[in-house]
Amino acid sequence: MKVFVTGAAGFIGGSIAAGLVRAGHQVTGLARKPEQLEELAKIGVTGVVGALNDRDLLIAQAQAADAVINAASSDNRAAVVAIVDALSGSGKVFLHTSGSSIVGDASGGEGTDHIYFEDQLPAPTADKAARVAIDELVLAAAGRGVRSAVLCNTLIYGHGALPRDSVQLPRLLKQARKSGIVRHVGRGLNIWSNVHIDDVVDLYLLALEKTEAGAFYFVESGEATFRDMTAAIARALNLGEPQDWSLEQAREEWGYEMASYGLGSNSRVRGQRARTQLGWQPHRPPVLDWIAGDMLR
Repeated sequence: MKVFVTGAAGFIGGSIAAGLVRAGHQVTGLARKPEQLEELAKIGVTGVVGALNDRDLLIAQAQAADAVINAASSDNRAAVVAIVDALSGSGKVFLHTSGSSIVGDASGGEGTDHIYFEDQLPAPTADKAARVAIDELVLAAAGRGVRSAVLCNTLIYGHGALPRDSVQLPRLLKQARKSGIVRHVGRGLNIWSNVHIDDVVDLYLLALEKTEAGAFYFVESGEATFRDMTAAIARALNLGEPQDWSLEQAREEWGYEMASYGLGSNSRVRGQRARTQLGWQPHRPPVLDWIAGDMLR
C-alpha cells in the first residue's frame, strides 16, 4: 500500500513509518524541517516538508495514498478535517493517534481504582474536551465513507526507529540526571497503563489491514504506578530513593499539562478490542523490566 504518515519524523510516527517499510509498504512521511528528509530516507521513507495546517498539501497527499496515518499532533483539528475531507467517500483507511490522558484525572499523584473500557468512556474534562471532539470527528468519518479508527495510546516506552524521545519517562530521566534526584508528582501512587513502542507499531500495521470503520482502540499491555517506575529509574541510575514533588513544583519543571496529566494523573484503561478484533498480541518486556534492562542503552 501507499501510506501517508504525518509526524513521520517523530517518535511514534517514525517508528510506525519504519515498520510500514519493513512490511513492504511504500511510505510518504510529513516532516516539519528540510533537514529531517535525510533521516527519513535512511529508514526508507519519502519525506515531504510541510505543516499540519497546510490543508492543500494534506489533501493532495491523502488523496494520492491508499491509507493515511496521523501520528503527529492529537490536538490539531484542522489537519484531521483536511484528511477526512480528502478521504470522504473513498473507503480508504484513516488511523488517528490519540492519547489516554483523555481519561486522566489530574489527581496530583494519588491513585485510583477506576479503570476505563473502550465502550465506557467518561465525559472529558475541560482540558481534554477539544481532543475528545477530534477523536469523535474521526470516528464519525465512518459515516462519510472513510474506514476511520482512533488508536488511543497509553504511556509508551521503548526506543523508537529515530533518535526521538517518548513523552513521559524521558522527562523523569532528564530531571533526575539534572538534579541527581528522581522525582514523581505527589506520592507517585497514580497509575498509568503503558505499552512498548514495538507493540504499538504491530498494532498500527494490523489496524491498517483489518480495522472496522469507526473503531476506537485503547493501546495498552500493562500498567504501573509512577512510584514504581521512578524507583526503577533510580536503581538504573544508581541514585537514592525517588522523592515526592508537590504539584506546584512539578508544574514549574514540566508545565501544567505534563505535570497535571502526563505525570500526575491516573490513566487506567483496558484495550480488549485490538486483541479480539485485530488479533493483536503485545509481547515486549513490561515497563519495569525495560527500565531496568534497556532504558539506558
